[in-house]
Amino acid sequence: MANSSEIPSFVLGAYGNIGELKYLYFSIMLPWYVSICLANTVVIVVVYVDKGLHEPMYILLCNLCVNEIGGSTSLYPLLLSQVLSETHEVSFPWCFLQMCCIYTSASVEFCSLAAMAYDRYMSICYPLHYHAAMSTGKVFMIILLVWLYSFLSFMLTYSFLIGLKFCGNVIDKVFCDSQLIIKLACSASALSYLSDVCFVVLSVWIPFTLILASYLKILAVCLNTSKENKQKAVSTCVPQIVSVSNLFVGCVFHFIDSRIEATQVPDKVRVILSVYLLVCQPMITPFMYGFKLPKIKQSFRRFVFHEK
Repeated sequence: MANSSEIPSFVLGAYGNIGELKYLYFSIMLPWYVSICLANTVVIVVVYVDKGLHEPMYILLCNLCVNEIGGSTSLYPLLLSQVLSETHEVSFPWCFLQMCCIYTSASVEFCSLAAMAYDRYMSICYPLHYHAAMSTGKVFMIILLVWLYSFLSFMLTYSFLIGLKFCGNVIDKVFCDSQLIIKLACSASALSYLSDVCFVVLSVWIPFTLILASYLKILAVCLNTSKENKQKAVSTCVPQIVSVSNLFVGCVFHFIDSRIEATQVPDKVRVILSVYLLVCQPMITPFMYGFKLPKIKQSFRRFVFHEK
């Protein structure tokens, strides 16, 4: 029986023996990861270069794109190295670090969308007070609070993992997962199994409540305004609604996958369900905002094709 600091490594058992297919998987995942980084970087650069986009909504969008790159980087480098590995081992410190990055990124995603929903709420419902309420300084303070809150939410709910003693070391997933690590513990308190519930409340339920309240108020205002204003409100809110919906689908997949028995679902399906969020969401953000928001689209054309 050994504590976490004495365990040489965990084994990520979901990789199994994929043989020569590992080169195919690697050749698919590497371009996808590069594409995620490139697409999100393009949005950040476009907003940075065009001073006309130095507005709260686009600054918050840049923060979201930074998080997409960070969240992807917390998964793909390890995924790529493990695909080519013969042992699929990862040390506990690296495992905990990966969990910290992935879970913090998920929390930042929800909290950032809540901040963007509040921005749209102030812009549409209180246009005369918008610039005072959402000044550049306040926007950067919101971004700082989002990251700090998300990191502390993870540490508050999962730091107990560091002190656990383990009687096994095989994690049946392609990345480190808190619930599967708890199942490997020789003994864990009942509160340990409620850690995911606490994290969901802090990082999903609270931000979602703010998002829902903001959009309900926006909907109430839009019902009593002109057709032109309705279309403008819809064009700026739809990308955020799509992002929130996809996040919920990904979170449902993740939590279901962590709790079902491995024999109940085919291995390939389980892997797809577990990584769905970090495969789709980082691409949805730049493309939804890039193609749906007219200012981003126009600025991108000027930046890339030198259109006037």
